[in-house]
Amino acid sequence: MTIDTLLKKIKTYNPDADFELIKKAYDFAKKAHQGQKRESGEDYIQHLLRTACCLAEMKLSANTIAAGLLHDTVEDTEITNKDIQKEFGKEIAFLVEGISKLGKIKYHGVQRHVENLRKIFLAMAKDIRVVLIKFCDRLHNLETLNYLPPEKQKRIAMETLEIYAPLCYRLGMGGLKGRLEDVSFPYVYPKEYQELLNQVKEQYEEREKYLKKVNSVVEKKLRKAGVRVIEIHSRSKRYYSLYKKLQRYDNDLSKIYDLVALRIIVKDVKDCYRTLGIIHKLWKPLPGRIKDYIAMPKLNTYRSLHTTVFCLGGKIIEFQIRTPKMHKEAEFGIAAHWYYSEQRGLASRIKKLITKAPEKKLQWVKQLQEWQEEAKDFSPDEYLKSLKIDFFKNRIFVFTPRGDVIDLPDGATAVDFAYAVHTEVGNQCAGAKINEKMVSLSQPLKNEDVVEIIIDKKRIPSQDWLKFVKTNMARSRIKNWFKRESQSSRLIKGKQILGKAIQDIKIKEKKVIKSLKISLKPKKKPKVFIAGKTGYLINLAKCCDPKPGDKIQAYITKDQGASVHKIDCARLKQAQKKWPQKIIQASWKKQ
Repeated sequence: MTIDTLLKKIKTYNPDADFELIKKAYDFAKKAHQGQKRESGEDYIQHLLRTACCLAEMKLSANTIAAGLLHDTVEDTEITNKDIQKEFGKEIAFLVEGISKLGKIKYHGVQRHVENLRKIFLAMAKDIRVVLIKFCDRLHNLETLNYLPPEKQKRIAMETLEIYAPLCYRLGMGGLKGRLEDVSFPYVYPKEYQELLNQVKEQYEEREKYLKKVNSVVEKKLRKAGVRVIEIHSRSKRYYSLYKKLQRYDNDLSKIYDLVALRIIVKDVKDCYRTLGIIHKLWKPLPGRIKDYIAMPKLNTYRSLHTTVFCLGGKIIEFQIRTPKMHKEAEFGIAAHWYYSEQRGLASRIKKLITKAPEKKLQWVKQLQEWQEEAKDFSPDEYLKSLKIDFFKNRIFVFTPRGDVIDLPDGATAVDFAYAVHTEVGNQCAGAKINEKMVSLSQPLKNEDVVEIIIDKKRIPSQDWLKFVKTNMARSRIKNWFKRESQSSRLIKGKQILGKAIQDIKIKEKKVIKSLKISLKPKKKPKVFIAGKTGYLINLAKCCDPKPGDKIQAYITKDQGASVHKIDCARLKQAQKKWPQKIIQASWKKQ
């Protein structure tokens, strides 16, 4: 690849780009890396050109592309960040420094992997373009992975499938996500990759031919109806995405309706819905297979209309309908954010503000930073496990009663939902309604459920919740609540509960005496200290029949004051597990 190839690509989307800056960055990088070779034997400058070309495919600015060309100079040559700042200014120096920091990691194994991720997430919060450059760097490294030892190939490819590709998805970058996955797939699962190729190659070819006929019919109908068609093309499902989907359908290819889909690009949102109506007049849609991601975008900002119909000859085919802007955003995600901003010619002051991820569209980036803080004391293994569950596992989208979308991992419960809304909502969660029906707090949520949390301000978290919650956010906040509740504060609450119970009992006793007009003839009972004091109503438990001299503890009951048990009583132990806050110290008073 040459610098002219890169400049030509940039010119297609930004003819007014600062080409002199990009040439200068290329010459500077070429001189700095002179004599350096890649494992493939290529001059090192080829890696930098490929990285910059990937950034140009995302239609990013000249400054970002220049930083892509320079991204290894500080780490791999004698060049310093001060040199970069002097030659190219603060913004490019900031981006290069951010990428250099991602590369400086002392650890090995899992700890190295975790430290790398921590730095990536920190970089995202400062300027997400640093991570976009890192993605492009990773893509070219994957494309030359065959020159590395097998164990290194698998490690890098697995890391890409588990972390980098899901991160691309969460940033809305469907195109780059697919490329990263498909390059990594054969290194991680070589046998499965080959089997899949053999299984679907002919299917792809057949469906491509079939869709050409469908394309012709659809295009004529749309033009006749006055819908301006910008483009109609087929979209083949990527191999790794197909592999994962087949696993959910018992490897039955006949159940995969979007193996090859037809994608229709029209002028505006109005024409998207008109197109959907025309397709449904032509062919009957499958029930439950119409998805309106325009009215209800995915959390990664993806927008489009999807429908699956019984098409020509009764074959089942998926259509995707979107505008040009939706299509660019689906392919490039957050990267499209800068492209549209620059096209609108925003002032430089505004441009600086938009270097951070748009908060409303990418709320999960903020959640990721909060999670980072909570996970700072995790071991490397705990960190990775929690990260995959909380952020990169298959996602479901559920709604609050107001219609706000909450993004959760598959298998999450109402308690996970409650803590995702707010910590206090989780702490005071007393019950839940799913789709207006009362359910158990442990019931797993399903995609598009409407969840309402019932709040009780007197309610406290239950340790039993730790047995079924799925997110680290919920788990850590439940544990934190119990950590904050010191022994002394629980003792105070216990005394308050006991005092109230005793008061209630006294009132009941007076009512009973008055109504029956009898005098009480209480049996003489051994006296017991409750929390070092006497005078409380006590009840010697029949289950273990404690006697003076036995080691004892008391359990605060609802109606009978303090129930005194032997310390090894089975019922007392059960109560300790369920309601530890109701257990109180007790001892015998010498007669």
